[in-house]
Amino acid sequence: MNKSILITGCSSGIGYTAAKMLKERGYRVFAAVRKPADMERLKQEGFESLLLDVNDTASIKQGISQALALTGGTLDAVFNNAGFLQAGAVEDVTRAMDEAQFATNVFGAMEVVRNVLPVMRKQGHGRIIQNSSILGVVAITMCGSYNASKFALEGYSDTLRQELRGTGIHVSIICPGPIESALRENAHQQFEKTLAKEQTGIHKAVYEKMKKTYFNPQQPKQRLQQSPETVVKKLIHALESKRPKAHYYVGFPAQLFAVFRRLLPDCMLDWVLVKLR
Repeated sequence: MNKSILITGCSSGIGYTAAKMLKERGYRVFAAVRKPADMERLKQEGFESLLLDVNDTASIKQGISQALALTGGTLDAVFNNAGFLQAGAVEDVTRAMDEAQFATNVFGAMEVVRNVLPVMRKQGHGRIIQNSSILGVVAITMCGSYNASKFALEGYSDTLRQELRGTGIHVSIICPGPIESALRENAHQQFEKTLAKEQTGIHKAVYEKMKKTYFNPQQPKQRLQQSPETVVKKLIHALESKRPKAHYYVGFPAQLFAVFRRLLPDCMLDWVLVKLR
């Protein structure tokens, strides 16, 4: 019997690539998206796609119930991939923006886990894999809300892993560095909707620089940027290894900064991160 996996955020990028590669590998993939148009597109491509908005409790329950109905009540794995980046200085980002960031990146993942755990406990096995970020290990400027959400996801996942010891349910965290995806494009759109006209003026020069560099689609591809396939290779190990790792760092920058986090004093690490930004 093919192993089944539910993947959130499959409309593009890492989620779409994971769904495609795992389907080709023989997994029964439930590719979850929040927009009906994306669901129909994925179905036309041959995916078993379903609607699941991680910001909506009813949608989470309905999406998971739909997947379970199709498998006869079992689910081997979940990849919590849905997320977005709210850019902006911490003093400019509002409480509503922070809440939206955490609702998608943290609370949605937590609620998906709560809904699948009874199934995995009953069947005596399961894999829960969280798509975090190296920004859940080190923090960079102008991404405070996103940094905080990924740090929170890390802490939650570490706790979950400890509480599930001996159950046959394994928890892994994937921490990508720079990846080719729609994250920056979506972050730019989010920035334009929220902060582009509401900035205090203190960080105006920084925001203008971000538009020319980080948000600029015409910028040359970053030399150290990895493909989504690189993330999926780590995901496959987390799914199939008898002893999956707690953390998977994807790409040289992520691996390097994970080492820096352990070895460098905070003041030195801050200096390095600010210089790089």
